[in-house]
Amino acid sequence: MVVLCTIHCYNFFIEYCLKAGKVTMGTQSTYKEETRVEIKKPRMYRILLLNDHYTTMDFVVNVLVIIFHKTAAEATRIMLDVHEKGRGIVGVYPYDIALTKTMQVEEMARENEFPLKTDLEEA
Repeated sequence: MVVLCTIHCYNFFIEYCLKAGKVTMGTQSTYKEETRVEIKKPRMYRILLLNDHYTTMDFVVNVLVIIFHKTAAEATRIMLDVHEKGRGIVGVYPYDIALTKTMQVEEMARENEFPLKTDLEEA
C-alpha cells in the first residue's frame, strides 16, 4: 500500500512539473532564463562657443541658426553671452551628437576663414 501511494504521488508531481513548464520529457532539455537589461542614459555634454576678436557677430548667429537650429532671438542672446562673458552655452547633447556639432561649427568657421572655437564639458 505504501509503494502504491509513493508511485501515485511521484506521477502527480511529474504531471504538475510538466504542466508548469519546469521539466520536459525526452532527451532534449530546455531552460527558460530571465534576463534583465538595464539601459543607462548617455552622459550629456555642454557645447560652449568661445569668444574671439575676429569672428563677426552675424557669423556666430548664422552658425547657431544653421547648425543648432536656434531661432534668431535665441541665437542673438547666445551670441551676446559669448561676446560679453567670453563663452556661451549653446546646448546640451549626448557625446556623439555634441562632438559632431562642434566639428560642424569648426568646419564652417574654417571655410569662412574665422577662428571660432568650441569647447565641450560634461553637464
